[in-house]
Parts: sequence; C-alpha cells; structure tokens
Amino acid sequence: MRKIALTLAIVLSLGTLLAACSGSNNAEGGQDKPTELVISTWGFAEDAMKKNVYEPFEKKYNVKIVTEIGNNTDRLNKIRQGSSKVDLVYLSDYYALQGIEEGLFEKIDRKNIPNLDHLYDIAKAPLGEDYGPAHTVAQLGLVVNGDEVKSPVESWNDLWKPEFKDKLALPNITITTGPMLMDIAAKREGSQDMNSDAAFKALTEINPGVVKYYSKSADLVNMFAQGEVVAAPMQDTFYGSVSQAVPSAKFITPKEGAYALLNTVNVVKGSKHKELAEKFINWHLSQEVQQANALDRVDSPTNKLVELTEEQAAGMTYGADVVENLKTLDLRKVNQEMSGWIDRWNREIE
Repeated sequence: MRKIALTLAIVLSLGTLLAACSGSNNAEGGQDKPTELVISTWGFAEDAMKKNVYEPFEKKYNVKIVTEIGNNTDRLNKIRQGSSKVDLVYLSDYYALQGIEEGLFEKIDRKNIPNLDHLYDIAKAPLGEDYGPAHTVAQLGLVVNGDEVKSPVESWNDLWKPEFKDKLALPNITITTGPMLMDIAAKREGSQDMNSDAAFKALTEINPGVVKYYSKSADLVNMFAQGEVVAAPMQDTFYGSVSQAVPSAKFITPKEGAYALLNTVNVVKGSKHKELAEKFINWHLSQEVQQANALDRVDSPTNKLVELTEEQAAGMTYGADVVENLKTLDLRKVNQEMSGWIDRWNREIE
C-alpha cells in the first residue's frame, strides 16, 4: 500500500509540474496565443467590419487582427518603404496594380480561396490570376439635382451641355476616378483608347464651366448640399449622402455604361502568415460575410450568392445585370500614361 501511495504521489506531482510548465509556455507564446494578422485598410465603417468580418474570424481561428488605417497612396508608400509589417492590404484596383508591377505582393494560391468560384466574373481576377480578387464593387455614374436639372440627362456627353456651365464638378486627375474622366473625354472626341490629345481637347472645352475638380467625395457631397453644383460624375457609394441633403438628387447610369470601381485585397510580399491571409480573404468573400456587410451598407457584394431585396439593394451596385455590364479601363495603360497626364493637366487645366 505504501508503494502504491508513493507512486500516486509521484504521478500527481509530475502532473502538476507539467501543467505548470504548459501554462508557462502558453503565456510566453505557446499554441494558445493568438496569431497576429496585420491588415492595411481604409478604416471605413470600422464598427461594422469588426462585427461582421474581424471578430468572427478572430474567434474561429484564434487570431488577433491589427489594422493600419489610411488612404491608398499613404498605405502603399509604407509598403514600398518597408516601414509596415502588413500581411494583407486593401487597395483600389489602380493602386493595387502599381503594387503588383513593383513586386510588392505575393502570388496567391487560388486553391486556398474556394469562394472565388462564387464571385462575379469581373471580380475574380481583376489584375490577373496570380493576385487578389475584388471584395466589393462600386460604379461611377452621373448624379444630378432633379429640382435644378430639367432636361433629360442620359449620356456622359451631357456634361458638356451649356446649362451645366458654372454648376459642374469633375474628379481631379489624381484620384481613382480621374482616369475614367480621361476616358469619358477622349470618347467624346471619338477616341476609344484614352488618347491624350483627344481627352485634353474635350477637357479644355469644358474647363471654364467647372466649379471644382474634387479630390474628396465629401467635398462633392457638400457642394451638392450647398447648391454650388447641380451635376457631377459620382460613385454610387456616396450617392446616399447626397440624396439625404438633396432629396431630388438622381443617380443616372449613362447609356454608354457606368464605370466599375473595384477594391481588391492582396497578400504583401514577405508575410509570415500567407496561408492565414488567404484564409482571411476566403472568409471575407463568403456569402455570409458579404451578406452581412451588404445589409449594413458597408460594401456592395461581389459574391453572386448574396440575395438582397429591392429595398436592401437600393443605392448599391448589385446583381449580375448591373455588375457584369460595368465598363473597365486598361489600367496598365493608365499607369504608363499617368505621369504625363498629370503634367499636362497642371499646365492646361488647373
């Protein structure tokens, strides 16, 4: 009996010691310590993103998500400079292409992102099969103040109507929708390839009647609210704010088509958590997450399994008939031409 008691005492002592050691390891970074995933993003609708995307993923996969907030340019520059420990980066397609061409992103393993199969075609590989998908889509159309604009507006060419002189705002060349304005202007002159001479000819014609070339959508919303402008190209994302201030405001899809604005997500070169980052991308593309974000009006979904009522979809870029008919630009040409466009813009327009 004494031998049995002694054996039990030794076993219990060893168990206690092992438990203590195990607890110590976890506290110092053992298996139970969450993996930190750093995400670079805009910070838009942060509370809803935490509720719908971040916190459920953290709980399911034992992850601690840390976000770096800022605009496209600043966040991309941090990655260029190596001053960021980011694993994943959200960027509009124009800026994401710059990152790809500069070798800043990892090539993704699409087998790790099965929800890609459920996306609209336009969102699956907007910048090539090796790189990240679009998690949301918006559109650039025309917004007019219905109380002030009486004649029909149905074409991008209507921006050049004399009635809009001194009542018109246009995007600055340096923002995401600036290249779209170049395409609109070039097509007015009959060019189908964003020809610089054609575009600047049309822009020189319209320039005297432009109140402002806006760089922030918030400024455009304020100009509509204060009655400074009655027409402008605008992302549908911000149309709700205009319609609250100007109930007669109308969003118009021009007969030539609206332009797609795609926000992408990519894995940053050198990330130590590439597979986890791909798992997060797949999570964000899931029907459940995209549905929740759509209902909270965070993003228009790119997952075509998301179902919204007509009321829920109001003001969003939603449905195959809308999404798959959006116009896209040759972004590689845009990148090649941009420095020359900006220089000419500064000399001839502003």
